[in-house]
Amino acid sequence: MENIDWTAGTHAPLTRLSLHHVVAGRIGSLIAQGSIEPGSILPNEPTLGTEFGVSRTALREAIKVLASKGLVEVRRKTGTRVRPRSDWNMLDPEVLSWQFSGSGIPPGLTDLMEVRKVIEPAAARMAAVRATSDDLAEMRDAHRGMERATGDLPSSVESDLRFHLAVLEATHNAFMRPFGALIQAALRASFRLTSSNSALYRKTLPLHGAVVDAIAARNGDDAETAMLAILSQTSKDIVIQIKALLKKKTNTKSRKRS
Repeated sequence: MENIDWTAGTHAPLTRLSLHHVVAGRIGSLIAQGSIEPGSILPNEPTLGTEFGVSRTALREAIKVLASKGLVEVRRKTGTRVRPRSDWNMLDPEVLSWQFSGSGIPPGLTDLMEVRKVIEPAAARMAAVRATSDDLAEMRDAHRGMERATGDLPSSVESDLRFHLAVLEATHNAFMRPFGALIQAALRASFRLTSSNSALYRKTLPLHGAVVDAIAARNGDDAETAMLAILSQTSKDIVIQIKALLKKKTNTKSRKRS
């Protein structure tokens, strides 16, 4: 624990407003991104209080937040221990945000893609039956935004996200629609990884257009197939980007040694 940078994670200032939530976010980010591994014991209250410059009361409230999300457990004799990932509330928006807020390869990205492959093709099929003219207009506008944003990473990420949320909205399903809002942070992280390569990003543009066309034609089979094609391509792009990042890290380490 000696090498942990407790100021990493969320970069919000330590203000009096929701102070314990800020502290919880910083510790939660370190845990969710793997800097603090499951089974680890957090430093005691005086040590953490000094690290953050907060009172024991604020620190205890922060630990309560983390405990409520399944990230830690507090025991009298052993202290505060990080729980196994299987115990975390992975559908909690803050836990997802903490997990995918880093700049590196997000842990859980493979799991996210598996979930997307289950949910989004089915959503496209449903949208082909239920989408309104306004829904279709939103999808087409988001797709045009993606085309205009080529080479502009922030805009391309937001337009891509907007497109996928529009498809989920078009299902008009009370449980399907919140799914997108719940994992926005995770989707942004995966989009940042894949959209950073302009060539890979451009390859997905006609695939997104095919989804809209199929939904507009009320063809559920084609809509489902087209959405699955996007996600399959995204999975391949993620592998390409991860390999590129790992190669870059290896080359950087080699240069430092020499």
